[in-house]
Amino acid sequence: MQLSTLRPLMLSMAHALSVEAVLRSIVDGIATCTDVVLVRIWLFGPGDVCGSCRFAAECPDRTQCLHLVASAGQSRHGKDQTGLGGGFRRFPLGVRKIGMVAQRGEPMLLRELEHHGEWIADPAWAASEGVQTFAAQPLVFQGKVLGVLGLFDRGVLDDQHVDWLRHFADHAAVSIINARAFEEIEQLKKRLEQDNAYLQQEVRENSGAQGILGSSNALRKVLHQIDLVAPTDSVVLIHGESGTGKELVARALHERSARRGRPLVRVNCGAVSDTLFESEFFGHVKGAFTGALRDRVGRFELADGGTIFLDEIGEVPLALQPKLLRVLQEREFERVGEERTRRVDVRILTATNRDLRREVDAGRFREDLFYRLSVFPVELPPLRDRRDDIPILALHFINQVAARIHRNPPRVTRTALEELTAYDWPGNVRELQNVVERAVIVCGNGPLRFVVEPSAPRVPPPQPAPLRGPDTILTRAQLKALERSSLQAALAATHGQVFGADGAAALLGMNPTTLASRLKALRITPPRRAPR
Repeated sequence: MQLSTLRPLMLSMAHALSVEAVLRSIVDGIATCTDVVLVRIWLFGPGDVCGSCRFAAECPDRTQCLHLVASAGQSRHGKDQTGLGGGFRRFPLGVRKIGMVAQRGEPMLLRELEHHGEWIADPAWAASEGVQTFAAQPLVFQGKVLGVLGLFDRGVLDDQHVDWLRHFADHAAVSIINARAFEEIEQLKKRLEQDNAYLQQEVRENSGAQGILGSSNALRKVLHQIDLVAPTDSVVLIHGESGTGKELVARALHERSARRGRPLVRVNCGAVSDTLFESEFFGHVKGAFTGALRDRVGRFELADGGTIFLDEIGEVPLALQPKLLRVLQEREFERVGEERTRRVDVRILTATNRDLRREVDAGRFREDLFYRLSVFPVELPPLRDRRDDIPILALHFINQVAARIHRNPPRVTRTALEELTAYDWPGNVRELQNVVERAVIVCGNGPLRFVVEPSAPRVPPPQPAPLRGPDTILTRAQLKALERSSLQAALAATHGQVFGADGAAALLGMNPTTLASRLKALRITPPRRAPR
């Protein structure tokens, strides 16, 4: 082993910016020395292969052990020395030479190995390679052992070699710590970039969005509930008809919480296909499935430290609900195709227009998940139950639309506002916003005229019968077939109309956007409506 090789090697280590590059630099550099047979590095890691570890019976603590992370050398027989497998890929603390060096934090030097047979696990290999010396140094940083550097050499190393190896090991430990710190900084930088990109998207999508408007008693009750629960980290279930402003309530909860400096990540569960739910929620690694061309961060990981809003929570497939329950309870998950368990600190807000209690009785929603989500329910009143707020909302939307299309706000009469107040608004605030926008666009310089259809009697949507008993148990494929048949029948009955009071969504008791998403996921094309 030439000492002159170690000096430039220290410089090359200092320039490496990743742990892998540092380790590779160390073993490849030492392996260029003339008499080096094998040089390896083991670092501490979790006890992950206890079932196949050759030293499992001797292991005092299976929570951590020494992992082989880098290997190189010059074999007389042309054997590849870079592999990280084999029986010596793990060493328990205190077991064999490597484990003892790590446990004691002291170096080990064995000269003339033929006299130390009890320390040689493979005497035949050592004899065939002409190994004369084994030297090992602990990799120590600020009193903490990071791992072990082990070396098999054909020469007989002296004390000067050992001293140099000690200095080199100290330098290597510092380089490893620096590389780990750099990698952590890069990960944090990447995370900040992801957060920034997401927040910019949120700003673009929601620019001009206002807060919750109104002064009715029904709305005041909701605002009081928001004030009570917003400062906590409790799970909130927001229930209300489509178009009542469930997302606005979620935003208000987030903005009034201690997490307002972190992202509010939205997921429309009704717009995610069954096959992509797990990837959307938890992310995936490259190659996990066909089309997974790169690693993807899931929405829960993206919301770490902030809030995640799961809209249309009733659309989550039954098979995925246990994993969602685990995140709620344990704050743990795994990406698709990855065994590493990740932890998140995230507040969960959910929303639905379904009766989840009825969904539980029907066997379509887990009861334990229902109770976990219902810690603090917030019920949003439909617009027909807060008629005092309709003129306030209408005037707000008039000014908003006029500003967006660069037009002065048009005149609105008391009679027109009274007409709006008398209407039942089955589509709630969203329908009111659309009616106002259409009126502002077509009014020109004249007064506003709102076109609304006469309110039809509200008939509650038919609820499906509970799936009970052994004769009604359906497989996933049967459920999909039943869903497809039901959707096609609803489309046929409404002549292909999805939206509106006479549309298939109203007939099925579904959110129209949810129905559109399910039609897309099941590849159902609504029949073309006949011209009138």
